[in-house]
Amino acid sequence: MRITKKVKQILDYYESDNPGTLANLCRILMHGKLGGTGKLIILPVDQGFEHGPDRSFAINAQAYDPHYHYKLAIDAGLSAYAAPLGMIEAGAKTFAGQIPLILKVNSSNSLMRKEAVPDQAITSSPKDAVRLGCSAIGFTIYPGSDASLDMISTIREMAEEAKSYGLAVIIWSYARGGDLTKDDETAIDVISYAAHIAALAGAHIIKVKPPTAHITQAEAKKVFEEIHDINISSLSQRIAHVKRACFNGRRIVVFSGGASKTMADVYNEARAINEGDGNGSIIGRNAFQRPREEALKMFTDLTNIYLGKM
Repeated sequence: MRITKKVKQILDYYESDNPGTLANLCRILMHGKLGGTGKLIILPVDQGFEHGPDRSFAINAQAYDPHYHYKLAIDAGLSAYAAPLGMIEAGAKTFAGQIPLILKVNSSNSLMRKEAVPDQAITSSPKDAVRLGCSAIGFTIYPGSDASLDMISTIREMAEEAKSYGLAVIIWSYARGGDLTKDDETAIDVISYAAHIAALAGAHIIKVKPPTAHITQAEAKKVFEEIHDINISSLSQRIAHVKRACFNGRRIVVFSGGASKTMADVYNEARAINEGDGNGSIIGRNAFQRPREEALKMFTDLTNIYLGKM
């Protein structure tokens, strides 16, 4: 496999990593229909933990089967498949080597009290990732939560272990908790801050939500509007700003699909990500909650959007 110039440029940004980690990062970047372009589409299926199996899978009953998600990601020609331990284990032998795997190593659940501090439990380890042939671990942090400092400390230790085994590290950075409102969670200043924290914590790939034009922090508002007049009027401009916050584009940033939306909204969001030089989409519910053929068409269309063909 010959590495493209674009992927070589991205790998050069990761100056401290060992050959094993760079090889696994390269596998993700070179795999699938977008392989070699610097763009990624990843299927994450951790919603069973976060929302429960029925809220997640009843709308498309085939999705209760872990093999369904492996097949969907493989047949769609995606960059990688991400899931918690049990889901990965349930298909690890059958689908070994067919798609890069990301082991999601921490999770929460929606049965906890609404007043509980946003936090996640450690549900697997980098050793599990190596055993299962994964290319990376995925870890969620909640900047803004009263538990955020402990979460950041945990991923620092786990990232050190993962990198020593040659694994890449992906951080889901979702601002949540504390004094943040729902609108604050997707504010441009909060999203860029959360993404920057993930970069500082050693992430190779950073996952955040698409940012809105809302600005939460008063001091940040001065910076955006009064001092530097940063243009955040369109989603593509906000995507570009988030990339800038991640070491001036030296880190891979993908954007979550979020709650269910229309195909048109999914496509428009992807176009804005592409125009803003984001690295792609990590889409779960908006894929596996659709009928299989519809999901495959959506992934084909998203691939064409990121290739500039649609």
